[in-house]
Amino acid sequence: MTASPDDVAAQAARDFARAVAARWQVRLGNDLLGVYLIGSLAHGGFSRRYSDLDVAVVTEAGLAPAAFDALHADARAASTELAGKLSIFWTDRSFSAGRFPPLDRADYLDYGVTLIERERVVPSRPGLTEVRAYLCGKPFAAWKQGAAQFAAAETLEPRSHKAYLRAHLYPARFVYSFMTGRMASNDAAVAWLADRALPGLDLALIARALDCRRAAADPDGLFAARTALPRQVAACAALVRESEAEEA
Repeated sequence: MTASPDDVAAQAARDFARAVAARWQVRLGNDLLGVYLIGSLAHGGFSRRYSDLDVAVVTEAGLAPAAFDALHADARAASTELAGKLSIFWTDRSFSAGRFPPLDRADYLDYGVTLIERERVVPSRPGLTEVRAYLCGKPFAAWKQGAAQFAAAETLEPRSHKAYLRAHLYPARFVYSFMTGRMASNDAAVAWLADRALPGLDLALIARALDCRRAAADPDGLFAARTALPRQVAACAALVRESEAEEA
């Protein structure tokens, strides 16, 4: 069976991550506890065009700014192209420092793929309350702001294709994680949401966005639907208010 373009790209990304992890092992020495794939390379749904390369780095004491910059330099030395898609999540032994939000911690616990490991560190699983508090903070604010900007835009610039498509897909990811406290691929989140009607949420539009992502296509065909984005935000905000009222 011939591998799909996304599968070929995912394998190249994994090979790149392994090569970079080996460089990091040399650089960090015994301070390095483990390097792991998270995100779509771990839980599935990798897109050759739209996916980031999410890698988790766990060290004894975290990473100083210079060390973090050096990790990116190692990645660029391995592949300038793939390094541009690399997103490094990092923390210390206690998972108390660095950049490792609750949902990514859940992703690490449920789906993390080991690249290099000297010692497995298992943090506490984030509870639903912690996940919801995180989602309703900066992630929701950033999505709401981006949705408003896209809704008011007169044109869609090529450099904004990825962000625009993500704005349409985010409601599925948001609702799934808000209700379950877990991370999932776009495909899994959309499939989960299809069986659970949420008042005011346009599921057909989300499905169109997922089809565009799967095809690695330009989202220009979805641009006319930009004015629906604030309504998608409002539907998710209503879910949050309803949940808060139930907990009160």
